[in-house]
Amino acid sequence: MAIISWLSSSIFLSLFTLFCLSISNATWGAEAARESCRPISSLINKDLFHTMFLHKDDAACPAKDFYAYNSFIKASKSFPGFGTTGSLTTRKREIAAFLAQISHETSGGWATAPDGPYAWGLCFKEEINPQSDYCDSTNKEWPCYPGKSYKGRGPIQLSWNFNYGPAGKALGFDGLKNPEIVANNSMIALKTALWFWMTEQKPKPSCHDVMVGRYIPTEADVAANRTAGFGVVTNIINGGLECGIPNDARVNDRIGYFKRYAQLLNVDTGSNLDCANQKSF
Repeated sequence: MAIISWLSSSIFLSLFTLFCLSISNATWGAEAARESCRPISSLINKDLFHTMFLHKDDAACPAKDFYAYNSFIKASKSFPGFGTTGSLTTRKREIAAFLAQISHETSGGWATAPDGPYAWGLCFKEEINPQSDYCDSTNKEWPCYPGKSYKGRGPIQLSWNFNYGPAGKALGFDGLKNPEIVANNSMIALKTALWFWMTEQKPKPSCHDVMVGRYIPTEADVAANRTAGFGVVTNIINGGLECGIPNDARVNDRIGYFKRYAQLLNVDTGSNLDCANQKSF
């Protein structure tokens, strides 16, 4: 049985590789095709992951031992387009951008922190002292469940009932009745971050589409100066509070993480990193 299982897996992987190469080659060309079929683990191994998140498992971090490398790799496989789309540069840049955004959302760093402020991503797994229960009672499609808080949880700090509901539906858990699972199950936590990253929520594009070059600004986007780049991703995530503000410290923190990870992945960040001159969606 073990031999049959191994042979089946090998045949599947071979067929998948051939399919991946044929589709990618037709879309991007031979070089990009080869790169797009390489797994994310070929770009970010365990050692590099721990170099990026030097202090995530420190005793001082509430999320100690929660965000494991293997969980990240396994969760990413549920979203096959993530980190596998386009050229090697595009792939690395998307991974760096994603990790930068979740690092800011879960950061335990400060200006004079050991190893710098951008070595402290993934330190938290849920919001501390939330100012509300994040229930939008006007949303009837995803109604709040009595007594539940939809505060920020997980790497992307998933918030509000209108995000927990569809995330749960997509990932197979009850986000309205059991939002706490996002802070108690590392696999689900990581999948919610990837779900948010990959999912378009009109009029917002997906973060993924922005980072892989599929974002085509509408007339409204052009008027709002929402030019493709890392800054638009920040706008998608928290533009209502952070964008349109010159030299915003929160935006700068996101950029700081992005620059560090891009350097570690040996890729440039591209242009349009902030959203200071953008209107929010």
